[in-house]
Formats: sequence, C-alpha cells, structure tokens
Amino acid sequence: MKIVVDTNVVISGVFFGGKPRQIIEAVANGDITAYATTRILDEYMGIIESMIERKQGHLNQSILSPLFSSFKMIESKTNIEVCRDPDDDKFLECAIDAKAMYIVSGDNDLLVIGEYENIQIITAKDFCEMYL
Repeated sequence: MKIVVDTNVVISGVFFGGKPRQIIEAVANGDITAYATTRILDEYMGIIESMIERKQGHLNQSILSPLFSSFKMIESKTNIEVCRDPDDDKFLECAIDAKAMYIVSGDNDLLVIGEYENIQIITAKDFCEMYL
C-alpha cells in the first residue's frame, strides 16, 4: 500500500507516540510504503530541528533514521493549487505522482478535502483502525 504522510503525523509519531507512532513504525519496518519528495523531507527536518531547539517533546532517535531511510523518494512532476493552505499542495502532488491510496494527516487544511483524484485523505486514527 502506498501512502504519503503529512508532517504533523511524522512529528507526532517521532516526538509523542500514539497512532502516529504506529504508522511511522510500520513505515520504518517496511510494512507500509510511504512516499516523499525533497520538499516534504525538508519540511519534516526543519520542524524536527525547530522542536529540538525549543526542547518540545521527546525525540525518539531510534525511529528517526530508519524512518527517513525507508521513504521512497520521488521527484514530483505534478503542480496543483487545491489546498486552502498552498504549502500543503506538495502532499497532494506527491500522492498523485506516487499513485498513493492515502494521505495520512492531522492537518484540517488537507482533511477538509477528504478525497482528491481517488486519494483518500484520512487521520492517523482512521488509518490505524483500517490497517494496523
């Protein structure tokens, strides 16, 4: 199964646990295939670095390296303007180009869309209830 994981799910999983942690562990273990672009990984890393500097949350180093090395990197060719927050379009673009089934997100700007070009946009809780 191909998915794209929004930044807030990665951050929640790395620092806080819960359902987002279950998802990122499944990605790191190779149970789920997650796709990303350079722009997406740059966003993940920028926010992780910012949180470390502000000492917010507890960084789970044991998951971070395996997680990032497990992402299937693609170069996004699609360019869309769909989200009410234009910065979130990159997740839809990645999902389209990867032919992903899901975007797993906690971002209301993405969740409000619900579905785009047969890509379901769902919460970490909903994804876990269906697949983990």
